[in-house]
This record gives sequence, C-alpha cells and structure tokens, in this order.
Amino acid sequence: MTEYGRGPGTEPWHPEDPLYGDAGWGAQQAHAGQQYPYGGQPQHPQYEGWSQDQQPHYGNQQYPQYDGQGQHFDPQQTGQHPHPQQHQGGWDATGTHGHVPYAADPGDPYGQHPAAYGAEQPDLYGTEDAYPPPQPPGHRDPEPAWDPEGDDGHPVPPGDDDAPAEPAERRGKGRKPVKSKKGRTGCALMVVVLVFGGGLGGVAYFGYQFYKNRFAPAPDYAGSGNGEAVTVEIPKGAVGADIGRKLKEAGVVQSVDAFVSAQLANPKGKSLQDGVYTLQKHMSAASAVELMLSPKSRNNLIIAEGTRNAAVYALIDKRLKVANGTTQKVAAKEYKSLGLPAWALNHPGLKDPLEGFLFPSSYAVGKDQKPKDVLKAMVGRANDKYTALGLDKKASDVGLESPWQLLTAASLVQAEGKTHDDFRKMAEVIYNRLKPDNTETNRLLQFDSTYNYLKGASNIHISEAEINADRNPYNTYTNKGLPPGPIGNPGDEALNAALSPTHEGWMYFVATDGMNKTEFARTNAEFEKLKDKFNANSGT
Repeated sequence: MTEYGRGPGTEPWHPEDPLYGDAGWGAQQAHAGQQYPYGGQPQHPQYEGWSQDQQPHYGNQQYPQYDGQGQHFDPQQTGQHPHPQQHQGGWDATGTHGHVPYAADPGDPYGQHPAAYGAEQPDLYGTEDAYPPPQPPGHRDPEPAWDPEGDDGHPVPPGDDDAPAEPAERRGKGRKPVKSKKGRTGCALMVVVLVFGGGLGGVAYFGYQFYKNRFAPAPDYAGSGNGEAVTVEIPKGAVGADIGRKLKEAGVVQSVDAFVSAQLANPKGKSLQDGVYTLQKHMSAASAVELMLSPKSRNNLIIAEGTRNAAVYALIDKRLKVANGTTQKVAAKEYKSLGLPAWALNHPGLKDPLEGFLFPSSYAVGKDQKPKDVLKAMVGRANDKYTALGLDKKASDVGLESPWQLLTAASLVQAEGKTHDDFRKMAEVIYNRLKPDNTETNRLLQFDSTYNYLKGASNIHISEAEINADRNPYNTYTNKGLPPGPIGNPGDEALNAALSPTHEGWMYFVATDGMNKTEFARTNAEFEKLKDKFNANSGT
C-alpha cells in the first residue's frame, strides 16, 4: 500500500536519516525501534474525506500523534518525544551538522507519512557518502524559498526546490523530484518584454487608426474621372453606403466613406435611385454623386405611366437585344409563373393577362438578363404597390366588386385623363356611369380609349357607325360596364384617384382642345355644349 508521497520502501528507518531530519517531518514520528503492524498504522489526514478526529490543526495547534500501537498520545503530557536525539544548530564532535527539524506544516501532506518499515538505516553522515555533503564550520545554508505548489500539484517543503535530486532509494517511489526554477525568471522577463513591446505597438497602431478614422479625410480621387466608362447597376433599396460599395467595387470612387460624405453634402443626394448608371473610373465622390443625379447617367429601362404592355415588350426586346416579339411570346407562355396575385388570374376575354401588371417605373435591365427576369421584376413591383394601396380591401368603398375591377378603373382614369388634376373627376365619371340608376348613359362608359386599346391605336376621331358595329368586349360603346381588364399600366396618381374620386356629380367629359384640356359636365345639355366647343377647335 503506497502512502501519500512515500512509497513502500524496504529500507530501515533511522532517526537521523537526512531525508526526514532535514525536512523536519520525522519529528512527529514514533521512536526508531518501534514497528507499526499493518493493522496499527497511524492514520494520516487526507485532502478529502477527513473525519472529525483526523482533521489537521492550524495556527498554534499541532497535528495529533500516535504511539506504536496506533494510540493517540500527547508529548507534552507524557514527556516523551518522537526522537530521542535532537541536535542543536552548529557542529557536533563527529563533524556532522546538527539539524533542527522544522515544525510540521499543515499545508504539506508529506509531513504526515510514517517512516518506512524495517531495520534502522545506517548513519551516512561523516562518511564519503554523506548526503548532502558535510559543510565547513560556520556555514549556514540560505533560507530556502517556499514553493506552495510543486510540479506534481502538491506542496513542496522548504529546501526541496533547488536541492539536488535525492537518490531513488532515499526519496521513495511515490515522491517525484522537483524541477528547478532556475531560468524561470529569464523566461518571465522575456515574456514581459514581448508583451509590453507588443502592447506599445498595438496602442500606437490603434491610436493611428482612431486618428485617421476620426480626423483624417476619407481617401478620394480628384477630378471627374479618367475617361474610362463603366456601367454600374444599383439594386432596388440600396442607399448610402450600399451605393458607395457598388461604386468602389467598379473603380468609380476610391472609398465608401468619401461617397457617403459627398452624398450627404449634396442637397439632392438623398434622391438617388436604383438603376443602371454610366459613369467613369477614378471619379471624385462629389463628381460621381453629381453625375448620378443627372439623367445623362441613367441607363435604366423607364416605363412611363399608362404605357400599354405591347409597348413595354418592345422596349425590353430592344434593351436585351433580342428579336422583336420575343418578350411578348414569353409573357403569353409564362404569365402564370411571374407572380400574379390570385385575384388577377382566370379572367375571360382578356387581350393580355399581364396588362396592368408591368408597373411604370425605372428598371435596371442589364444585357445578361432574360425577358422572363425583367417581366418578373415588373410584376413584383406592381404587386408591392397594389398591396401597399390595399386594392384587395378597398374596392367595395367605391362601389366595385373586386380589386381587378378597381385596377381596370384606374387604367381608364390613366388613359382618359389629360392632366393629373383631371384624374379624380375622371374616376367619379366612371363610377357614376356604372351605377344601376344611371339614366344618362344607361351604364355605358362610352370611352374611346377602350376601343383604341382593342385596335392597338390612339385615335380620338372615331365615327359612331364604326363603333356601334363592333361588339368586342373592349368596346364600351356597345357593352355595359367595365372592359374585361386593364387597358394599360396606371401610375401612382391614377391609382390614388381611383381610390379617392370626387363627389361633385360629374357624368360627362370632353377634351375640348383636342389634346390636353378636358372639361366636365353633369347633364347631357352641358355635354352637348362641350361637344360643340370641341368641333369648333378641331375644325369639324
């Protein structure tokens, strides 16, 4: 059974054994001649599982001691001492150094181990094999430093730190030699120097970065560019730093910070939009912002308010440099997979199921895109707009049955209105003519725009005989109510007008100058006067 820090050595114990005498731990053991039977070994305090009577005493109290039969005794009461020979400091007659044993330290577990069993060990002091070698008279060993924790995780008693390694037969198998700490100080100093030096370097670097970021101007090119044109696509929703990053990646500006500063400094800087821009490399940030605000830099596909789908398809073909009619064929084949809402599907008699969903706006269309990609982007923008306006919830507010009818009405407002001031009045004309009690036109809209949409024309001079002979659903002279669907792509103002018409009793309207001026009337008599005015202006 291996004791804590002491192996089952076979050598006899001697009261002057330097291993025990020098460390001072033998001062608490029994006499050399006493043997401890296995059943009577003294129990030593352990780090874990101490019983109440085995716990060490600290302060001025000493550890409990036991006799050879394992019985507890108090040396102060019996007058007995574990060692019969206690040397005082100095030299004795034999020339050996007298050792004063250290008191047992409660923090060191080795001090609680019993001596090895067996015969007495020979006294090697005074011989050539003495360990440690005898010292001359007057010599005094320096007080060893106390290492509270050895390399093996256990406390090391004084004197063990720098002492030469003990022979294996003396120190026992359970005890490990303690490594010297010589050289630790040098390593520690080196580490301190490196850390301190690195810290100074780091402080200097970050200090410079802080100064540069806080006070130094952002890197920026000078001038309006080096003459090398570059096309940059700014995606939808990009602002400030997002735009700056795109420009920096394309080599237009030198830094994002310079662009952001220039945009904030320009009074119109916040109005920058998504799209395709033609710029130059190595432009100053201010020059880049200024050019982007100019229509000259825009290379977007722009869809005007009220543009019919047929015209949009032709614009996409031209931009993508594909054969005429390519986009229209894609639209006819793929319209159900482009993202139309459920309320826009399955309407009979439509000329184009995508009409009204190619929302008028500016689109970044690159040469590598496909027609389907462009159409999907336009439908997506229309969906966003119609959802934001709440078309699916507000149709009943204006007397209509569905958002599809509301969108169709907005397309008529866009087509018939000449100016934005006309839009709300035009919306009221539509809703008044759709009412069941309309006795003026008997629920006939009578809009030239619907007939022209069917024909793919824009003619305001249509004879009554021609119109009355056509029974197509888009002919609102011969069919009551709204046409099957939208006749164009309404913009924001036409949509808002359809949601908020006037309530002034308007029933008729005439473009009296034949072009831009629209006048409104409430009765048929007023309408006839407006027709005369129109005929006079047009020479008919």
